[in-house]
Amino acid sequence: MNNENKVLACVDQSHFADYVADYAAWAARRMDAPLEFLHVIDRHPELGSSEDHSGAIGIDAQENLLTKLSSEDEARTKHAREQGRLFLNRLRERAIAYGTSLVDVRQRHGELEETLAEQAEGVRLLVLGRRGEAAETTQRDLGRNVERVVRALHKPILTVTEGFKEPQRVMIAFDGGNVTRRGVEMVAGSPLFRGLPIYLLMAGKESPDAPKQLDWAKTTLEAAGFDVTASLIPGDAESIIAKTVKAQSIDMLIMGAFGHSPLRSLLFGSKTTELLRSSTIPTLLLR
Repeated sequence: MNNENKVLACVDQSHFADYVADYAAWAARRMDAPLEFLHVIDRHPELGSSEDHSGAIGIDAQENLLTKLSSEDEARTKHAREQGRLFLNRLRERAIAYGTSLVDVRQRHGELEETLAEQAEGVRLLVLGRRGEAAETTQRDLGRNVERVVRALHKPILTVTEGFKEPQRVMIAFDGGNVTRRGVEMVAGSPLFRGLPIYLLMAGKESPDAPKQLDWAKTTLEAAGFDVTASLIPGDAESIIAKTVKAQSIDMLIMGAFGHSPLRSLLFGSKTTELLRSSTIPTLLLR
């Protein structure tokens, strides 16, 4: 799919993929953008034969063993490709049933982070599950790839949680920095959230410029036709965001990642992704 404005949904073969598919289809339909599902097969799967080959030390035995292992690896790869093809086709049909008109699928061998970096050109929005295949067995509450992907890609990334609910109320965690200012302009100029009420929250350390910055964000969104409620609440940003999400029945959170502001530590600083770990709603991360 050679489109410069596609929604790219990164999926693995876990039940979390269905939620990624649903949110990606929702976003693609809202933006009238093509959707592509990407499935990355690990180039070096942690699989091995259970047979004991320690006694196979002769030259002929070594050659036979290498041939056998090569055949087994080829068979595993072929099986993984076929399973991936069936898996992707199912998600494609799911997205089409949701109303997405243009859906493509892509399967690659390699490392997830490198593959996404290669595929990033032309991506308007990346959709990624906060948990994945490994979480099925480890019970991790945040997928091991999320932080690496967000660090590596300079694209808006929608990280989704378990379950799908079409967003009705959206909140922007605004800090006045360049990242979230661009985020406000992105929201104002995009059809993704068109028609939805926006709750604009500014939290953190008190600043004399904060009211002016918040007013700019509110005015920018209102000029684009949004119904905006703005709040300035000094204090610990993480706890205020969490409380406001619950109190305002927010369905989706928009915030910056790696900004030079009090919010920068919320994602990948000393709190080690605690906001993403504790949040029960999808979060659109801005770079």
